[in-house]
Amino acid sequence: MVTGVQGSSLFSKEVAPFLGMFAGLVIATILFDALLHLFNLVWVGRYLGIPGTIFILLSFMYSLRKRKIIILGSPKTFLTVHQIMTLSGALMVLVHAGIHVYAVLPWLALVAMLVNVISGLTGQFLLARSRRHIEKGKVDYAKQGLSAEAIEKKLFWDATTFNLMKKWRAIHLPITLAFAVASLVHILSIFLFWQWR
Repeated sequence: MVTGVQGSSLFSKEVAPFLGMFAGLVIATILFDALLHLFNLVWVGRYLGIPGTIFILLSFMYSLRKRKIIILGSPKTFLTVHQIMTLSGALMVLVHAGIHVYAVLPWLALVAMLVNVISGLTGQFLLARSRRHIEKGKVDYAKQGLSAEAIEKKLFWDATTFNLMKKWRAIHLPITLAFAVASLVHILSIFLFWQWR
């Protein structure tokens, strides 16, 4: 792969840390689940789906603020709360699911949530930083006296990576809807088959 400015590509500088963050979520889930098993508290994981879902639902306040349905508060604060609540909720739901999911519907909801988290992180974490990385590359190469065509060739892979990442909304919104529907059906099925005695 062609590298960008100062020998670092957009992938290694921006995408790899993002993948590391997602891997951290998976590792935290495994550790949390292992601790629950170690201390014989597996039953706690069964109920973590409830606060996890509440956290994820509360994270949608950012969308309401972005669309000016909520007018109080800073959009940046809402974005920060959105990110924290989504990741915390995702962690709880992942621990809730653990390796104990035996039906298709919960797995569909879980996969939709994971894709949703990945696409959300792509949009919020990577796009702004990637745009800055490419703009800095253009400026640095121009200072070195390279022509516009040479700069374009040097930044080809970075620009290609960035253009692919820009398509995140095309995935994020439908997957959010799919996650919401699958989660709702899962929750309703739990209430239908719950042992109410």
